[in-house]
Amino acid sequence: MFHGRVESWNLRDRHMAETLAALITYLNTQGQTAKVAVWEHNSHLGDARATYMAEYGELNVGQLVRERHGSDAFLIGFTTYKGTVTAASDWDGPAERKRVRPALEESYEAAFHGADLPRFLLTLTDSEAKVRAFRERRLERAIGVIYLPRTERQSHYFEARLADQFDAVIHLDETVALTPLEREALWQTGEPPETFPTGV
Repeated sequence: MFHGRVESWNLRDRHMAETLAALITYLNTQGQTAKVAVWEHNSHLGDARATYMAEYGELNVGQLVRERHGSDAFLIGFTTYKGTVTAASDWDGPAERKRVRPALEESYEAAFHGADLPRFLLTLTDSEAKVRAFRERRLERAIGVIYLPRTERQSHYFEARLADQFDAVIHLDETVALTPLEREALWQTGEPPETFPTGV
């Protein structure tokens, strides 16, 4: 059905954006102006044009919603410095409770950690100085369905221009994994302790 990663990704995100547009159209026929909140991973919700995705011909829901709705769309991203997350090690793999490594030093997440606040909201549309400061390309971490701590730099970091990607960011310095409705033993026990390079 799908021939490649880019085609598959674009088909899926176009479908999600078209479904959202159909929902808004339907709700608007009910006599009110629809206001809809969509919860997705940052890689789907942040505007793809502000990341590496555009270089590969990928688009996403955030980009498509901004193109369709302009300033009526408000994109909010979530970041974290460390904590735990519920994610798999492989597609269609079981949910695992994994430790999130502290963010790389040159990342947005590490910069936010440096603010020494447990959580905060950063708006990116209310100050030209702020927009300029966060328009610089910097590493950003994406954790989605899969999280691979051993290859984190290659698997989960990319360069982004935060002020072009989101209208606001909510930073939680330390996260706690969501509890799945069906907890398997692998989730209950969590990851084994990191023993590299000693093997103890």
